[in-house]
Amino acid sequence: MPYISQEERSQYDLFRVFLRDMPPIKDKGNLEYMVYLLMLKFMSSREQRYGTLHEAVYGCIHAGEEFRRIFLDKRETVAKQKNGDVTL
Repeated sequence: MPYISQEERSQYDLFRVFLRDMPPIKDKGNLEYMVYLLMLKFMSSREQRYGTLHEAVYGCIHAGEEFRRIFLDKRETVAKQKNGDVTL
């Protein structure tokens, strides 16, 4: 998880409650739309220049990589243990 202080996290308590109580995000397209809205919100208080646009894009990429490390990598390890690794 992208780690920020508990104090910083508290700014987003209402958002977390909203996310918890909202209907499920039904597919990848809807997920991408929600992420895009967050990126627009991030950019709404910043100058549109390369550095800040880069931060928006790579913030999403890094969050995705962290999600992969936490969830997908564990599944890969279990599958490798169950089925064996590939060797030549």
